[in-house]
Amino acid sequence: MTPKSGLFLMGSCIAAIAAVGSMFELSSGNPQLGTAVTGIILAACVPLTGFFFYAAVRDAKANQ
Repeated sequence: MTPKSGLFLMGSCIAAIAAVGSMFELSSGNPQLGTAVTGIILAACVPLTGFFFYAAVRDAKANQ
């Protein structure tokens, strides 16, 4: 693993944690940041998780 792919993987993990946290906040019925902001975070983090993971795998394969 290269440092670049490690950073991409870290970004994927952080985005996934934020997405799961947003889902729990929205399901609680009273999100701390408000429904709109929490929904925006969730909507942004789901594709970012996939993008960062794909970029990490692609970079690691390119540097084998």
